[in-house]
Amino acid sequence: MKVKKHIVIYIGSALLLNACNTTPKVTPVVDSSFADVRKTFVTKLTKQTGSKGPVEMPPETLYSVVQYPTSIGNMAAYLSVVPGDGKLHPAMIWITGGFGNDIGNVWSEEDADNDQSAAVIRDAGIVMMYPSQRGGNENAGSDETCFGEIDDILAAAGFLAKQKGIDPNRIYLGGHSTGGTKVLLAAECSDRFRAVFSFGPVTSVVDYGEEYMTFDTKNKREAEMRAPINWLRFIKTPVFVFEGGSQSSNIASLKEMEEKAKVEGNTYTHFYEVPGKNHFSALQPASKIIAAKIMQDDKGGAVNMDFTAEMKAIP
Repeated sequence: MKVKKHIVIYIGSALLLNACNTTPKVTPVVDSSFADVRKTFVTKLTKQTGSKGPVEMPPETLYSVVQYPTSIGNMAAYLSVVPGDGKLHPAMIWITGGFGNDIGNVWSEEDADNDQSAAVIRDAGIVMMYPSQRGGNENAGSDETCFGEIDDILAAAGFLAKQKGIDPNRIYLGGHSTGGTKVLLAAECSDRFRAVFSFGPVTSVVDYGEEYMTFDTKNKREAEMRAPINWLRFIKTPVFVFEGGSQSSNIASLKEMEEKAKVEGNTYTHFYEVPGKNHFSALQPASKIIAAKIMQDDKGGAVNMDFTAEMKAIP
């Protein structure tokens, strides 16, 4: 299975924001952090779903299939080869787009305008982990449309930090489309990651369309818990959000969240439009730049990254 390549068949992408959706984005008034709110919230799913099937076996020279523990059982992930040179290496957990929470082919060469594998990050010398999540492949649970999956992503980080040759202080998180939305939600409830890179997220998952939801979208609280725009104020680690500037993208969501972050005074969040690119074509060139910045981010202390000039210079 290619990395969710089938989603491109729909209206450009099944993961682009539904422009007809008019769901209001109201910031919930809460005294607790997003992490604390999540601990007390129990989602009620309206259907049990997920992309089931065995994990596709990768080339042994590039990846191994590992099992990482979560609160509901072990889940499969691809882990790229960790150099056995006795050094500690930076690592990236990457969450692919689409629904179903499975993992597939992230090793075959793809066209630069639709490379959703993030393989260019691995090529730069960064260890990559691609975790499947609940309901995907042969995992326990069901697709929760960006709720329980956040716990799985954090569990993957705990597993990765314990692996030989991995620098536990240089674990980064990235994702594209629905993966970009998931990693943004993860950053809002945890400061576990050195930095987070979100490509093409939406303000709220309900904007993807009713047919993809596994919960009652009329339940205000269910929707609020899956709306990154509601929880930006809780981000306490550097987060970088990217999206192509063309109409075939979620650029409106990026702009809306950027404005919200400014109003709330959150200095940890940074938003970048990639001119002339769309939801897919922005991914590979921007990922190459991100990889280079990560490889230079080895001095300790605060993360010092800015992508303004580089994004404008992408041809």
